[in-house]
Amino acid sequence: MHFFDTHAHIGLLFEDSIKQYRAIKEAELAGVKRIISINNSLHDFKKEYVLLKTRKSVFHAVGVSPAEVVAPGDNWRSIIEESVKLPKVVAIGETGLDYEKQYGDKKSQIELFIAQLEMAQSLDKPVIIHNRGAGKDIYEILRDRIPSKGAVFHCYSENAKYARQCLDAGLNVYFSFAGNLTYRNAQNLHETVLNIPTDRMLIETESPFMVPAKYRGKRTMPSYLPATAEFLAQMLQMSLEELADKLWANSCRAFGLDESEES
Repeated sequence: MHFFDTHAHIGLLFEDSIKQYRAIKEAELAGVKRIISINNSLHDFKKEYVLLKTRKSVFHAVGVSPAEVVAPGDNWRSIIEESVKLPKVVAIGETGLDYEKQYGDKKSQIELFIAQLEMAQSLDKPVIIHNRGAGKDIYEILRDRIPSKGAVFHCYSENAKYARQCLDAGLNVYFSFAGNLTYRNAQNLHETVLNIPTDRMLIETESPFMVPAKYRGKRTMPSYLPATAEFLAQMLQMSLEELADKLWANSCRAFGLDESEES
């Protein structure tokens, strides 16, 4: 079996490259054959890319998160444009809106989000979306500005009604579930899983956050991804092997990658 971790902050796990390599190797041994590394800060991207560029299983996204809206830097656009030219950079993000943490003001967040959606369109990449308490605005913006390569709602946190609204509007979106899917009180996520097509589902670790229930008390590692897959397979009444194949195909399609592990 092979699994695809569509969202992991590897740079937040360890600063030491040897420890990062060890975490990646442990994930590979657990069947996690591809990981998308998400920069914690746009200005950390190049350093993280250089550290991980020899790791065959690691791909990259590059973007400005809502947390950076106050000071993204004057050259943030050029950093993204140049970074996208690098091998194995497959998406713009994470970007989006966060109304819970109140980074800057809403207007500035929206402007930054729209700018990156437009860049994703011009650079022919999908976008990875961060959403906290901003579902209505994100939906309305995506309805008019979703890039042609689509979007991934990472660590999906809305409900089934919201997911269906996006799909019924014809938006090319995927819903990525993290370890919190395994929590008993995550009824909104459980309802969503049972009311959307399986070909729109992805999974992620959101390392080092959102640890699966099985590992409560620990920091999430990419190697923990199969625990989320096992829970999802039980919910869908599918074999783990069948679901793993489905999620792999979905992930490769979402990020424009060949399904062969050798590519």
